[in-house]
Amino acid sequence: MIRSMTGFGGAQAHIAGIRYAVEVRSLNGRYFKPSIKLPEMWTHAEAAIEKLLRQHLSRGSLYFTLRMQMEDESAAYTVNPAALRHYIDQARAALPGSDGVTFEVGSLLLLPGVCVPPAADELVEKSWPALRQAIEQAVEQLMDMRRREGQALHDDLMGHLSLIEQRLEAIAARKDDVVTEYHRRLIARVNELIHAAQLKISEQDLVREVAVYAERSDISEEISRLRSHLEQFRQAAAGEEQAGRKLDFITQEMLREANTIASKANDADIVRHVVDIKSCIDRVKEQVQNVE
Repeated sequence: MIRSMTGFGGAQAHIAGIRYAVEVRSLNGRYFKPSIKLPEMWTHAEAAIEKLLRQHLSRGSLYFTLRMQMEDESAAYTVNPAALRHYIDQARAALPGSDGVTFEVGSLLLLPGVCVPPAADELVEKSWPALRQAIEQAVEQLMDMRRREGQALHDDLMGHLSLIEQRLEAIAARKDDVVTEYHRRLIARVNELIHAAQLKISEQDLVREVAVYAERSDISEEISRLRSHLEQFRQAAAGEEQAGRKLDFITQEMLREANTIASKANDADIVRHVVDIKSCIDRVKEQVQNVE
């Protein structure tokens, strides 16, 4: 069953004193285009996260965000007393008579090397299995939403295909009458000219002209191909593989056959039906752009 490329998923996890929030959202896109935003200590895991996303998703513009909030002293930064004392001693040495001067603690803590982060490698290694599970949970939520959107897309597409089939059957029922009516009009016009100019045209010439017209305006092959494209579209939409690109190609071929029918038929009723078919195909083509 087809899936939409639009979706959202989120998950949270509390790991080693840190609360993580994972968000994944996807939009239409011709190719798989990820945008991954991570905290600094997790930047090295970008490739692993992208690989994990590619296992589930094949198309769409993907936006992945990982946020983290320290909630445990084990995950907090620690103060380096030696570095802090060194900064204070340097400041006092540079400012004679500043022994009684106090320094703002907040400003001191911002100096390089005063606050030391927890051992990132150890923390990341310990947290990755649980974080991976949270990422997979968020991706599964996104997939569920894409499947639901895909079902709605499928129903809408099948409705348009049914309308195309109805108009195509009307064209198939009309196509033989086109030649018959041309024959009748030709005979009437020839009789009119013969009466006016006292000319004589053989029945064989009339038959030959009608045969040429019938050959030139025959749309049986185009109708057959358009029916085949409709069936191929349904099969692709019902399959398990990602069908977006295939459906887009089939839709282009459907439009090609409809244009050929309109140009060859030379009949107002058929052209009117083709206009309805092309209108449905345009809606199908628009909807297919959102199929994975």
